[in-house]
Amino acid sequence: MTFCGNCGTQIQEGIKFCPSCGQMVGGAPTQPAPPPTPVSAAPEPQVYTPPVMPGAPMQADIQDAQENKAMAVLAYILFFIPLLTGAHKTSAFAKFHTNQGTVMAIASITWSIAYGILSAILVFIPYIGWLLMMIIGLTGFVLPILCIVGIVNAVNGQMKPLPLVGGFTIIK
Repeated sequence: MTFCGNCGTQIQEGIKFCPSCGQMVGGAPTQPAPPPTPVSAAPEPQVYTPPVMPGAPMQADIQDAQENKAMAVLAYILFFIPLLTGAHKTSAFAKFHTNQGTVMAIASITWSIAYGILSAILVFIPYIGWLLMMIIGLTGFVLPILCIVGIVNAVNGQMKPLPLVGGFTIIK
């Protein structure tokens, strides 16, 4: 088999003119046709995925969030219950909120110890020490507020890191 040098159509032996373009095949040797270009399907549409911004909520699977909402809320109240039941191993939603609740528990314990030590020292400094103890004591209200924010996020099905402590990962 030979190919037409003009249009690349396959030509049977003994034919002098190309059936497609009419070019004379005769005397001059014909060139082999270039390999056919594969016909590709339509390109797949590009899906825009916005960049993940720090602090932006991660998307939770709706069914996972619905099934594990109670464990996620409980993680902020009694952080060890989801750990004991193993809910953090079967659900990404429960794991996220169990991690946030555990970090909150550790932050609360750390704050309580630090406040106890500072108040034991500041109590002996009249007026200024007492004022500082009250100011530091007021900062303790931040932790319950963060727990409430975490509970609201869990009820709404969001996996949004808490301010101040949400960047820490304990449960992997």
